Amino acid sequence: MASPDVVVIGGGLHGCSAALHLARRGARVVVLEKDHAGRHASGVNAGGVRRLGRHPAEIPLSVASMELWHRIGDLVDDDCGFERHGQIKVAESAAELDQLRAHVAQVRALGFGHEELIDRAALRAILPAVAEHCVGAIWCRDDGAANPYRTTLAFRRAAERAGARILEGVRVAGVAREAGAWRIDTADGAAHRAGVIVNCAGAWADRIAAALREPVPLIPSAFMLMISSRLPPFVKPVVGATGRPLSFKQFANGTVLIGGGYQGRLERDRNLTELDFRGLAASAQTVWDLFPAMRGAEIVRAWAGIEARMPDDIPVIGASSTEPGAFHAFGFSGHGFQLGPISGTIIAELVTTGRTNLPIAPFRIDRFQPPAG
Repeated sequence: MASPDVVVIGGGLHGCSAALHLARRGARVVVLEKDHAGRHASGVNAGGVRRLGRHPAEIPLSVASMELWHRIGDLVDDDCGFERHGQIKVAESAAELDQLRAHVAQVRALGFGHEELIDRAALRAILPAVAEHCVGAIWCRDDGAANPYRTTLAFRRAAERAGARILEGVRVAGVAREAGAWRIDTADGAAHRAGVIVNCAGAWADRIAAALREPVPLIPSAFMLMISSRLPPFVKPVVGATGRPLSFKQFANGTVLIGGGYQGRLERDRNLTELDFRGLAASAQTVWDLFPAMRGAEIVRAWAGIEARMPDDIPVIGASSTEPGAFHAFGFSGHGFQLGPISGTIIAELVTTGRTNLPIAPFRIDRFQPPAG
């Protein structure tokens, strides 16, 4: 293969999506992944495919990405386990319901109508197993969930079919400009050259950004998840809570996934995570309170993946602020899975045309730098 036009650093969902969309636009693409595709956040997250409860800046991207999810089989020749049973965010008090009412009003004011505020009766019609004290919710009927590892591999395979090369076990040791192009050095002593680099390095992306002279306050994070024993079917939508962290869904085999924001400890340079059992206990307490059907369930497995969180909880997407031919897509802060299809589209548009029709100014990398002067 001739020297690539683009080297993508990071082989998670966002890296593979960028590779796919770039290759379909005719670019020669190499992806460098230090472990294997889906090893970290992309393969071990909760799999939520939601527009529900998004930061206002993310809504246009999330809505555009959902259009791709609704025809995901056409995009990657795999349905990725995507199911459209809706997502719902429950209020446990009148005050929480007021918060949700204000959020829906904000979303409507921005011109979007995908969220619906529902009362106690409508909540019970959708989610009969929820605890009696819950008073309402916001509901997004066309949201859902997918299998994260299967999705990442589907994007990887589609990228390879389009002509991209995915190199695993290859850690990037440094990047530098050389004769008007990029030299990407790897830990095994090799060097790759390309006109463009794309930083999709997840929890390690700050190191690539620092090499481009644009440091960012990335926070490596280890969001925890649990799986229960099998139970009779009692819930179809993905469920969140308003006043405490929760991401809750039941699989077809009866097991239940519990997550939503509690974090473990990590050693980034050793690829290690350690569970925080106090956080797991708090997560289990939320489920105990909201779903009486879970009170006899056993937890059979728990884990944490390493991912990147930004201080404002929205990602970095766009061109480098310091170097031509460099682009970023990282820092999705625990809710980037649904954005994977559109983030790759945006990067491909920026690389090949220099522009995108989606509003990405809030995600610029230099937003963390102090104002000049």
